[in-house]
Formats: sequence, C-alpha cells, structure tokens
Amino acid sequence: MNSRERLLNALKHVEPDRVPYDLGSTLVTSINRMAYSNLVSFLGLPQRQIRIHDLVQQLAWVDEDVLQRLSVDTRGVFVKDPASWKLQFREDARYRFFKDMWGVTWRMPKEGGLYYDLWLHPLQGAEASELDHYPWPDPLDSARIDGLEEQTRALWERGEYAVIMGSTGMTSGLLQTSQWLLGFEDCYARLAGDRPFMEKLYDKLMELDLAFWEFFLPRVGPYLNIILYADDFGGQSGLLMSKSMFRHYFKPRYKQIFCLIKEKSPHLYIMFHNCGAIYDLIPELIDLDVDILNPIQVSAEGMDTKKLKREFGDALTFWGGINTQRILPRGTPQEVKDEVKRRIDDLAPGGGYVLNTVHNIQRDVPPQNIMAMLEALQEYGMYSLDG
Repeated sequence: MNSRERLLNALKHVEPDRVPYDLGSTLVTSINRMAYSNLVSFLGLPQRQIRIHDLVQQLAWVDEDVLQRLSVDTRGVFVKDPASWKLQFREDARYRFFKDMWGVTWRMPKEGGLYYDLWLHPLQGAEASELDHYPWPDPLDSARIDGLEEQTRALWERGEYAVIMGSTGMTSGLLQTSQWLLGFEDCYARLAGDRPFMEKLYDKLMELDLAFWEFFLPRVGPYLNIILYADDFGGQSGLLMSKSMFRHYFKPRYKQIFCLIKEKSPHLYIMFHNCGAIYDLIPELIDLDVDILNPIQVSAEGMDTKKLKREFGDALTFWGGINTQRILPRGTPQEVKDEVKRRIDDLAPGGGYVLNTVHNIQRDVPPQNIMAMLEALQEYGMYSLDG
C-alpha cells in the first residue's frame, strides 16, 4: 500500500496498513525554520539553506529528502504571490516590517524575533462605503497559479502521495481575515454592534473566495485529493463567539463556498483547520460538509479525543492531535511516545485518523521528540489487516 492509498483509505474510514503521517503539506501542519534546521542536523542530512515557506509563521519548506526519510504520506502544493503585489521590507531601529497583499502591516523584532506579528490594520474604523473602494486583491490573478497545474499534475500522475492544496484559497478564513483587516478589538466590537458593516465585509470576502475557487478548481482541482480551508473559532477554554453569531455571519457563507467546491470537484475532501475548544461547533462543521477536522487541540477545553471519536468519528477524519503546547517541546521522548499511543488508541480505530501535531512544530521542539513521535507511529500505528 503506497502513501496515497494509505491516506485515501483513512479518509474513507477504512483501516489502511498504518496510520498516515503528514509533515509540511499545509501552512498549519508544518515546522518552524529553527526546529527544521535542528532536525536536518540531527538526521545527519546535508546542510542546506533553509527556505522560508511562510513569512509570518517563519515556516520552513520541508525538502524531499527529509519527507522521504520520515516516510511522510502527503505532498503539498501552494498558491503563489499575485502579480500586483511585491514583498518589500522596511526597517526602523527595532523592527522589520512588511505589508501583505491585503494591505495589512506585519512586524518582527530585529533582535530575537520569532514571527511577524500584526501591526497595522487598514480597515480599522472604516465606514461601510469604504469597502466599495478598497483595493482588494484580485482572485483571478493568474500569477498565483503560474506553473501550479503542471506541478500538481506531475505529483498526481506519480500516484505515490496524497496531494493537498496546502494554502488557503483567497482569504485566510472569513473571521481571521476580518481580524487582520480590522484589528481584533474593532472586529469583535463590530460583530456585536455593527451588523450591516460586518455583513457587507463578509459578503465581499466570500465573493473573493468564490471567484478564486471558480478560477482555480477547473485547472488544478482534478489533480488534488484535499483542499485546506482555515479559520479559528476557538480559544483555550471555549468558543470565541456564540453559536448563534457563527450561524448568522459565517455558516451560510461557508455553506456557499463549500458547496461550490464540492460542485466543481466532488472528489475533493475539505480539511477545515480550527484551533481551540471547538467541541460545540463540530456539528455545525459536519453540517457544512467538512470532511477533515484539524488540528484537534487536545489541550483545549472539551477536546477529549476518545469522546470526539465516539461522537463524530463516523462523519469526520481527525488530522493532528499530538500536543504541541507541552508534550512536544517540554516532554521527554517517552512522554511523546505515550502521547502518540494515546491519540492512536483513541482516534485510529476504523480509519479516519492522520497523525500530525497540533498546528505547526515550533522552534523549541527538540529533534529527539520529533523522532520519538515517528518511532511511536511505527510501533503503535500499524493496523492488523488480517483482522
């Protein structure tokens, strides 16, 4: 059984030969550049210039020799920068800044900086009329998929690995993109008190997403197994908003987006990334025809993996679940192995589980713990195919 067959069996809730494993196929299942450099050295592989894959998160491109060494079952493809936007940095005495294609400004400390943080929000305090004239990025910009059809087709025709659209389409999630454009305080205040503005903003973001998928799917969709959509509706102890607010603003718009994707490419599985304590939202996501839930933040309230599998395992594939808040960075290798065994025991029976960390592997995760995770996968993740 090759990697693609293994992962597709898991997605169909059929037990493959072993639990599939993902590293680096998406912008939410990857590895920080510093942790990656340490891992390459630990593996004794040739040193290389670490290529930055995602500037804000400081993620590394995971090279093919590493993917093969770690028996990763997935391969990701990613949209590119638009022709209308060029990455440009500016600096002051303390920070390095850049403005993204949405007009949002990010900054990172020059000394000891680990990530780029949100800094300036171009629509903070804006009036609804300003949305009509804002310079929105072009969802039909062909530069974003230049060469992508050929790259994806080549991966598909090899037939060896599951192929994933590892970046989100146009927005970075309806809620998340609005938080970046408005700032968190302005966003949540308007969600509660300025419904006309927020409805107009979310209609515009949905329109951009729909246009992108209409453009993208006929060209690249035939050569994909999975597409990623991402947003964050959960915090450490509960939802970031009421279910009624989710149902009003977000559910009907996600419904349109996901229905379009399923209509244009019915073979695709939709992975929806939602951090935090989202137990109460899971039935809503199932109703939206989500196939895969990521990252399964097991340290958040209510995200008990045994309960999740029992209640939702027939409808969802779980992707993630290995604790990155404590176990991976600060646990011993044996604690990591115990964590992996616990998640496999809870989530893997009957298929429907892909091993991955809770979000990206951060810089403080030692390579010994990454390898302990993989050793435990080999030890505990094998299915008995003869029954």
